[in-house]
Amino acid sequence: MEKLVIIPTYNESENISAILNAIFGLDKDYHVLVVDDNSPDGTASIVKSLQRQYPNQLFLEQRAEKRGLGTAYIHGFKWAIDKGYRYIFEMDADFSHNPQDLERLYEACRFGADVAIGSRYVKGGKTENWDWDRNILSKGGALYTRLITWMPVKDPTAGFICYKKAVLETINLDEINFVGYAFQIEMKFAAWKLGFKIVEVSITFIDRKFGSSKMNRGIVKEGVWGVLTIQWQSMFKNYRRRVRNKFVPVPATVVNEMIR
Repeated sequence: MEKLVIIPTYNESENISAILNAIFGLDKDYHVLVVDDNSPDGTASIVKSLQRQYPNQLFLEQRAEKRGLGTAYIHGFKWAIDKGYRYIFEMDADFSHNPQDLERLYEACRFGADVAIGSRYVKGGKTENWDWDRNILSKGGALYTRLITWMPVKDPTAGFICYKKAVLETINLDEINFVGYAFQIEMKFAAWKLGFKIVEVSITFIDRKFGSSKMNRGIVKEGVWGVLTIQWQSMFKNYRRRVRNKFVPVPATVVNEMIR
């Protein structure tokens, strides 16, 4: 087993069938794990019905309550490691991440990166259908994160990512504290501190057409204070740096920026 896409869901009944059909329609041997937080709109039931169409490719983990994005991904990461997947992806259910870009992230890792980030803020990356205030909030948050953490990632809150299994095995997932945007920052920060090779691959992020955004004031607040907390805690953590292997050149068509 090689490639697993983890999709956390809460009330995504309007999107889940379409996104799963799009991923499997790539015909690139992707498996998908949906981690559903007891969606009252029947998202899990739709996934169960599709499991008959995609046996041994589509998997479902149901949790008893809504516990946040970060804990859903941690649950999925542990599941993926236990099953032996080599490349593990994060992806939203609402088509803000284009399934066609999965292969570009995969190729980046296959050619030597340890973490490939689908980035809005490298050359060629962009957002569509966003209000000006959301753009300012997102770009300002990215700049703020870089200034506080010194982490050279241009899109630190990105949620479209490919990890090699070794990265998730090395990070102590039980010490990841945050559940919203700060979760995404904390995971990248840990991978960077541990010396893993990170690349950013340009994507177009498109705002969802169906369903409601999970963004709220609490998530934004966590992001602001979480960045400070991550940097402060890093002063007392003994990140184990591993020896870097010789980097395999990545095709220019795949990768925009190498973070060394």
